[in-house]
Amino acid sequence: MRPRNTDCPESEAGGAGETGGVTSIGKPPRMPLLPSAPSYREYHAGGAPITAVRHVRKMRGGTQAHLLEANDGHWYVVKFRNNPQHRRVLVNEILSATLLEYLQIAVPVTALIEISSEFLAANHEVCLTCGQKRIPVEPGKHFGSRYPGDPNGMAVYDFLPEALRSQVVNLEDFRAVLVFDKWVGNTDGRQSIFYRALVRREMAQEAQPGFVARMIDHGFAFNGPSWDFGDAPLHGLYSRHAVYDSVRSLEDFQPWLSQVVHFPEEVIDRAWKRVPLKWIEGDEDALVQLLERLYARRARVPELIAACGGASGNPFQNWAEQPPKAGRESSQPARRRGG
Repeated sequence: MRPRNTDCPESEAGGAGETGGVTSIGKPPRMPLLPSAPSYREYHAGGAPITAVRHVRKMRGGTQAHLLEANDGHWYVVKFRNNPQHRRVLVNEILSATLLEYLQIAVPVTALIEISSEFLAANHEVCLTCGQKRIPVEPGKHFGSRYPGDPNGMAVYDFLPEALRSQVVNLEDFRAVLVFDKWVGNTDGRQSIFYRALVRREMAQEAQPGFVARMIDHGFAFNGPSWDFGDAPLHGLYSRHAVYDSVRSLEDFQPWLSQVVHFPEEVIDRAWKRVPLKWIEGDEDALVQLLERLYARRARVPELIAACGGASGNPFQNWAEQPPKAGRESSQPARRRGG
């Protein structure tokens, strides 16, 4: 296991840190105490935007995100509205954050980060590049994913060696997020980070140290900027299939499977209304159509999950039931969402 080179919790398409890991770890200087699940799974968006006050570093990845300190005392991996992968990637992040909040899946806190012209003038390294060309970041609201602690004292890992998998306190979130990824048509591999923390489980007398997994990087939900659903069987899977060893049937994806199949339309409305209007200028109709398709395809999710087990490279080695045949997405649109 090794810390990421950038010490940041974001990982872009293709994954990072897949080779060359070291297996020894040291105790981080700070280990935050987390309340009992699921109350530690937070979401923050809307309201008065949080303001960037200090640049920390640029990170790897196709969106060219940066790690910034904000005026609320936290650090955020910030993806900019005019990033090279398209502004729709930020829309996907906001939509996903709201849906994941309802499903109570472990993800970082997210926020709208206000970046001022004054901040950009004082921090010339906050920019985008295309070859040798420097592209200025636009002032305004951008998408932020909170780092799990002070980057000077918090070690964050891309992955854990197999010997430490049993110390991950929320392995069930890998099953939960696969339900989500199949529903939203995530065409990226599942991205996750790990960090050490003291965790108090329900009914436990004392907090115990362990590793917490957070599910990150949802920019390629809805097939990224394409805003469609490809539904390849192996899309959205975590690369280390051992996290699915407990899967023996579709029942092992409950309660999240039922929550998606019966997902409330008002939560999708809430997600749509949290997107800043400037991020969807000219895309309003396309976004409504996307969300109508998302709502209509809820019943297909069990079949999409089962299709993973029938594909080459089956991640569910202990699946004990005959997977059902895949069906087709309903052609009936959901009720059109209003403003």
